[in-house]
Amino acid sequence: MRLDRFLANLPCYNRQQVRLLLVQRRVRVDGEIVVDPLHEVREFSRVEVDEQLHQAGRPARYLMLHKPAGCVSATHDRQHRTVLELLPAELREDLHIAGRLDFNTTGLLILTNDGQWSRRLTQPSTKLPKVYQVQTEDEIGEHYPAKFREGFYFAFEDLTTLPAQLQILGTHQARLEIVEGRYHQVKRMFGHFQNKVIGLHRESMGSIVLDPALAPGEFRELTQQEIAAV
Repeated sequence: MRLDRFLANLPCYNRQQVRLLLVQRRVRVDGEIVVDPLHEVREFSRVEVDEQLHQAGRPARYLMLHKPAGCVSATHDRQHRTVLELLPAELREDLHIAGRLDFNTTGLLILTNDGQWSRRLTQPSTKLPKVYQVQTEDEIGEHYPAKFREGFYFAFEDLTTLPAQLQILGTHQARLEIVEGRYHQVKRMFGHFQNKVIGLHRESMGSIVLDPALAPGEFRELTQQEIAAV
């Protein structure tokens, strides 16, 4: 919400008073004096006028988790362990998953309580590249990369996937970069060749790369640089 609108919605100020408060440099957001009426106030923002606190805010959390196989990307599940159960109880509140991974898919998973930030990370219009290590049951043919660049027709959605980059690393291993996140997309792409994916590991989402120091099940806070890059 705009700062001037946030303040004007409080019972103690009208619009004229809000304009005066800003001009007189009496408003602080997150400890900094703000004079711009269009400054964005979010649920995490601390808003003060003089010494009076009008919104305490709450801490924004951005976590990188190395997801192991055998747990679900969900906040609750009656049958299986969830990724949230890998975190200390005091960190779990209000977190959601930005870009889910399948039950046996491993690698980079982002958890946050900042919905606006996570939408930027995952919304299709951003075409954010996601990179996966893929292991297949059968040999990967030299003709595969051309088909990935061309796209695959998915009859259920009646669409053709956007161009993807496949780099063959070995007879049964490849690195795949896609900019979509459709249901079982990687497995369905390789299914076009009747080649079963037996291992899938997400390395990165945009400029956020899984920290090699994290063992499966471990996590860390994102750096300010990583957060700002989204």
